[in-house]
Amino acid sequence: MKKVFKFTDMKKNEDRVVEAIKNEIRKYAKREKKKTLSDRATMYWDFDCRIGTTIDNAKELVFEELIKEIDKVKATGATEVYIEILAKEVRKPLKEEIVVD
Repeated sequence: MKKVFKFTDMKKNEDRVVEAIKNEIRKYAKREKKKTLSDRATMYWDFDCRIGTTIDNAKELVFEELIKEIDKVKATGATEVYIEILAKEVRKPLKEEIVVD
């Protein structure tokens, strides 16, 4: 998903618009995680995320920090926010075997 969200809406309070943006991001992630993986036993879904006021100044961050970053962008007084979320398959890290002496 690559999208520019506006923080203003004629019919809604600005706080409700921000919550709607967050909800759409959560719904997108949930929908992507439902897609089938090539190997469910050794893989999981991860997301490459970027956020900023424009496409040019968007910075990379992890998905867990994306929601908090929306509030930070809103606090700067910006009227819109660019959000890019790309799903990717990632191999699970191998568990280390514990040797008991």
